[in-house]
Amino acid sequence: MIRPRVPHLTGRQAGAALLLALVATGVVAGLFRVRLDTSTESFLPKHDPVVDAIEDKAKAFGGDPIVAVLESELPTKLLTDSGQLPKLLDLEGKLAKLPDVAAVYGPATVLNQVAASAQGMLAQIAGRRDALRNEAEQQAKDAGKSAKQVTDAGQAALREFDLRYGSLLVQGLPAGLPTLRNPQFVNNVVFDDQQNPRPQWQFVVPDSSAVAILVRPREGLDQEGTQRLVSAVRDSVSSAGLTTRKQTVTGAPVLTASLAEGVRGELPLLGGLALLVCGFCLMWTRWLGRRLVRLWPLAVAVAGTGVVLAVFGWIGKPLSLGVLAFLPILLGLGCGYPLYLAQRPVERRRIVVTGLSSAAAAAALTLSPLPFVSQLGIALSSGIVLTMLLAVALHRRVSVTQPVSRWEPPKLPGWGRIAALVAALAVAALGLIALPGMNVEAQPEKLAQGLPAMDDAQYVEGVLGSSSEIGLVVHGDVRTPAGLAWLNQVEQKLIVEHGDQLRPVLTLPDLLGFLGKEPTAEQINAALQLLPSYLTSALVHADGEESVMIFGAKLDDVAQQAALVQALQTSLPKPPPGLTTELAGLPLAAVRGYELVSADRYVANLAGIAATGLVLLIGLRRRWDAGRAVLAAVVSTGWGLAVLWLLGGTLNPLTVALGSLATVTACEFTVLLADAWRARRPWLLRAVGVTCALAAAGYLVLLVSQISLLRQFGALLAGTVVLSLLAAVTVTAALPPRPRALPKPSPRPRKLEKVEVAS
Repeated sequence: MIRPRVPHLTGRQAGAALLLALVATGVVAGLFRVRLDTSTESFLPKHDPVVDAIEDKAKAFGGDPIVAVLESELPTKLLTDSGQLPKLLDLEGKLAKLPDVAAVYGPATVLNQVAASAQGMLAQIAGRRDALRNEAEQQAKDAGKSAKQVTDAGQAALREFDLRYGSLLVQGLPAGLPTLRNPQFVNNVVFDDQQNPRPQWQFVVPDSSAVAILVRPREGLDQEGTQRLVSAVRDSVSSAGLTTRKQTVTGAPVLTASLAEGVRGELPLLGGLALLVCGFCLMWTRWLGRRLVRLWPLAVAVAGTGVVLAVFGWIGKPLSLGVLAFLPILLGLGCGYPLYLAQRPVERRRIVVTGLSSAAAAAALTLSPLPFVSQLGIALSSGIVLTMLLAVALHRRVSVTQPVSRWEPPKLPGWGRIAALVAALAVAALGLIALPGMNVEAQPEKLAQGLPAMDDAQYVEGVLGSSSEIGLVVHGDVRTPAGLAWLNQVEQKLIVEHGDQLRPVLTLPDLLGFLGKEPTAEQINAALQLLPSYLTSALVHADGEESVMIFGAKLDDVAQQAALVQALQTSLPKPPPGLTTELAGLPLAAVRGYELVSADRYVANLAGIAATGLVLLIGLRRRWDAGRAVLAAVVSTGWGLAVLWLLGGTLNPLTVALGSLATVTACEFTVLLADAWRARRPWLLRAVGVTCALAAAGYLVLLVSQISLLRQFGALLAGTVVLSLLAAVTVTAALPPRPRALPKPSPRPRKLEKVEVAS
């Protein structure tokens, strides 16, 4: 009997297999640890005073609210219907008890607090009235007066008291008892004679048929906590049992949560689609050999991508929106290095230097002030280096021996080469000159454009008149006549000058409007004690040394918001002594991000070109190849900007660094085309063409995303990859390298192609 032969592994092979298994296990475990972060902070400049002001405001008064807008079929029904108001009050109570909630402001709770305060005030008045009568009667008794005189003294004291406070009681009595069970009381307090909400109520009752509940998260809430809170608010609203025509939950936290859900849902879709597209393209590269062998460049790219993502998981660094752009880009770009290295003869030094130069161009994205862009630069540059190193380590296992070619590069006349280069530079100059005048969209809320949550935000903006907040934070005690008068002056000035862009949401002058124009210090203190702390704490900190005025703003163009912010910073009335002010809110952070991104347009585009040129200059033996590569990068960048300008497109935080992204491919293509031109290697031209197709396909995969930012990014960069190849061909043809002398042909015939695959 012949026993089957069992292959015996050497110690080195066994060690290599064990190491590979450990690495694969670590990568898989790291992938399971990957977390996403699409919070507002990931789209805002880090360590900036404007962002610090937002965090300080959130610490004192809570973060930007989750807004639930409930609309009824009939006017005032949600507040005056005895079956609806208790349910609304119960809903607000449940929301206030949710984890990670700093405060909840809703019409039912406000009404309940006002009713309690009114009952307390009436009780105090009644108690004081009885005490005055008893005191007058006791004094008459002590004076030895008759029983009739004692009674008359008590009645006289009541007449004096009623004369002083009777008007207040008369004004309150027509509304009936101050209780939520009294619809007349609710109607009188909230609505005017025309059934329109009174101004001080509009932040929770925007119109007669709608109410708004504001849920402010605690400060410092992370992405996962925000998503849990948004989900809990949605569930609570939908299960409250209220009879409504429409329910809408929105706000900045809802947008970021929706963005996170979109990213999580699209991540496997885009990654899988990129794998299919790249695999389909590689199956057409028949010169690589058998079908399975053709897919080895994709396997290397997948391995490099997986390791990079796993590292983020192990170090506990959440991945931002840039991860959606990272996956298909690296899968497309990463396949190029195995394709180049799969051919023999090959100069590994040139491939390694080219890969390092592409990584340097991608690393220039880390100069962006916005975290999600800089993270894309880190991930992309490290992914390029890792994929290139894996390809270098494995390329001997799968390689193709190419024949000596008799291909002759095309020769253009001198005048034709000069004309082509001048035309290319002229178009590029047009794009670079147009760069400062191009619009930049850097508003965090609009990064969710294309998602259903953005439609809800725009709808609620029409109901409430605003969709984001600008807070005027005042440091110092404003509970004085001078402080309150100044706040009132600020509010009136902003309404007059910027009423089309701002509307008061919750301010101290509106809350204390019943005191009249010039209240005294005693009246202000008494009113603040009389009003429920539930309301006053939303505007004045417990120690009284910090307060805020909240204004609603619309999702306007960020450039218009920049003009508004500048006007606010320069036109506010001078505060009284002891008071200082600062503006805080997402619109200000968006403006700050817009300013930072816009100011560094040329730096963002030229930094990658400079970094790549330096790497090539140091690493390549032929310095002219570095010069050609830099020139091609400048040309492709200018062409891309010119096309975008002619199409009337706008830049976003990702595409504003178009130069650095174009350089990743332009320099690589130029160096390899110069090598193909010099050594007469047409198969290297073929590899460059396949890499261009793979890179463009990776970008085009982003077109299926729901997020408009990524769709714009994918379309523009796919075109830029093609322009990079055209620029590389143009520069190489206009400034051709000197061809090498061909070796003498062998007298013996050789096979056209030989595929060597390691066992």
